Amino acid sequence: MMLVKMYNQKGENIGQTRLPSGIFGVKMNSDLVHQVAVSQMANRRRIIAHTKGRAEVRGGGKKPWRQKGTGRARHGSIRSPIWRGGGVTFGPTKERVFKKTIPTKMKRKALFIVLSAKAKNNLLILLDKLNIEKAKTKAMAEILKKLPCKDNKALIVLSKMEKNTILSARNLPKLKTIQAKDLNILDLLSFKYLLIPKDSIKVIEETFLK
Repeated sequence: MMLVKMYNQKGENIGQTRLPSGIFGVKMNSDLVHQVAVSQMANRRRIIAHTKGRAEVRGGGKKPWRQKGTGRARHGSIRSPIWRGGGVTFGPTKERVFKKTIPTKMKRKALFIVLSAKAKNNLLILLDKLNIEKAKTKAMAEILKKLPCKDNKALIVLSKMEKNTILSARNLPKLKTIQAKDLNILDLLSFKYLLIPKDSIKVIEETFLK
């Protein structure tokens, strides 16, 4: 079990608590983390670029000129790739598939590796609770100023949908909220600090330690 400091919303250290070693005590494997991160980026990729082949280009049903007797090179269609405005050969198309499938066990282990690294490097800030009564950006900014993350990029992991917290955080450019059940490796790698209220740890255990 890993021992970490626990803070309250005032930024005061109120003691220490133990984190489950099955999630926060996993040995580093950078190759696995890279593999899972690349697959997640590939699966999020949108296919936008698309060029038309000779079968898709409009026009060109008629032979441009007769086969013989003109002195010109022979051609059968203006849709040919060698014509200006014709089809494109080997261009990018929307039919390309970048999706990469990774086994669930590998994805979960990579997630635990990154969580463990955050805890080991003191980049995980554990809160006894995160309770914002009114949805105000100022209220969230005041809490962050008192915590070790201060003005750095931070990911807040919520145990459930907490409207006031989400609304208070959305206008702060270096902050993002995510539900514990939706935790993923790309979001973890994109933010330096991890803010986790104590009740979110239980949700992470229930979701990913099945």
